Amino acid sequence: MTRIKIFSLLFTALLYISCSKDDYKLGSEIDPYLRFNFLVKADNSPLEYPAINGNLVPQSTYENKSVKTLKVPVTLTTRSLKEAVTANFSAETSGVANSFSVNPVNQLSFQGNKLTDTIYVSFDKRWTANQSINLKLETVSNPDIHIGNLNSTYPNNTFKIDLGTIATNYTFPVTQYNVKGEVGETIDFKVNFPNGFFPEEIENANFFKFQNGFEYSLTHDDFGDNRSSVTYHLTLLEDLQNDDARYESKITLINIPNYTATGNTNLTIVKPIKSPRDIQANPASKFTDPTNAFYLTYGEHWFNNNGNCTWQTFNALTYPVVVTKDDPNAILYSDKGTTNPNDDIYHDAFKIGFNVSSGTNTVNSFGLKRWFSNESNSAAISPGFNITSALEFFPANGNNKTEGTVLVIPQDITIGSSATNTHVIAISGEGTYKEISAGLYEISFELKLTNDKLFGGTISTQYRMYNNKTYPKPTALSISCPKEVTL
Repeated sequence: MTRIKIFSLLFTALLYISCSKDDYKLGSEIDPYLRFNFLVKADNSPLEYPAINGNLVPQSTYENKSVKTLKVPVTLTTRSLKEAVTANFSAETSGVANSFSVNPVNQLSFQGNKLTDTIYVSFDKRWTANQSINLKLETVSNPDIHIGNLNSTYPNNTFKIDLGTIATNYTFPVTQYNVKGEVGETIDFKVNFPNGFFPEEIENANFFKFQNGFEYSLTHDDFGDNRSSVTYHLTLLEDLQNDDARYESKITLINIPNYTATGNTNLTIVKPIKSPRDIQANPASKFTDPTNAFYLTYGEHWFNNNGNCTWQTFNALTYPVVVTKDDPNAILYSDKGTTNPNDDIYHDAFKIGFNVSSGTNTVNSFGLKRWFSNESNSAAISPGFNITSALEFFPANGNNKTEGTVLVIPQDITIGSSATNTHVIAISGEGTYKEISAGLYEISFELKLTNDKLFGGTISTQYRMYNNKTYPKPTALSISCPKEVTL
């Protein structure tokens, strides 16, 4: 019993020595305190509330290079509140006062279990160099609440936003849309602004170049408070009903002062040749497996290898093209085991594409990475390596289940070595497909690439693709072959 008493006294003494006024209270309660809780991810982008990450430390400064609204969370650490609490803050800048605005203006509120409120910092004008915005927690309605962390090293009662060099740019998230060709038909597409935009700078700007194969009108939604994208509406003014003709219009993003076109800069709107096809033939299903996120198709192309033309191998993750049930090529893939038709999944019976299963890297669609040196594998710079709608099949007689023709869906892809060095390449081509042995399908086609700067026009080569990694080696060809080019 004596030893237990001595140990208890020693523990109490040590506890008293190790604690200070800057530490949390021990026991069931802590002193309530209020502080900025701005967290930054590894890529230097803010972790926006209500997302949480216990491994991140709240920051007291942040260099902001985006013109999108910046969200600065303020957190009150306490148990559930019985009465509402308000806190006042100030916002000052070293630059032009009306270049930004904050919401709320100067007061935050907390009640019940709502223990985080957010200051929204909006940027209304392009700022000048070396400008900063300083936020400071000034007062709190409950005198028992401490302003800042309960330590003197990292109080987080102030937050400084250093305004860095602005890099505003735009891109198309989707590169092609098909239309039925009916007057009044409308498609919606977006222009993405990864770092935001200033409405007054783009309101009357002409950042499109047009190559029109049919008549249409173009409008856009109000800019509103969303500075990440602008939604446009393209409405057909012409009846495109010649089923034997292909109609195509192209919209290209161009550079304007303060804004740079990056990534996907071309959008193609197509009314394709309409050939009668039986969806039950479903040739796309021969080259995809939706149950396997890592399903590969395998290919070879006739390409230069150290001065010699040879068949060289490649593979790519391959997926069906998901469509809505009213798409003319839609075939039901899954009803998800329910009677609710709204959750049904439909695939295009005649198209396949290549893409990553997740993340921001790229696959090797058509073995294109062999065509270039010093290429970037990032989808932000070389989105063209992921071709999500790449091949279209036309069964023989419209319903043959084992053979037919194939089309490389004409489109523009973007590939580059850096954000400032990208190239738009037009691809096209055609060939055949056939079941060459039980369950083994071969696609034989020519792929054409067009870019004046890289290739001096159009170059092409032969391809073979298979739905299994075991296949007969293609016979050598007696034709020339392309070689690697430097981007």
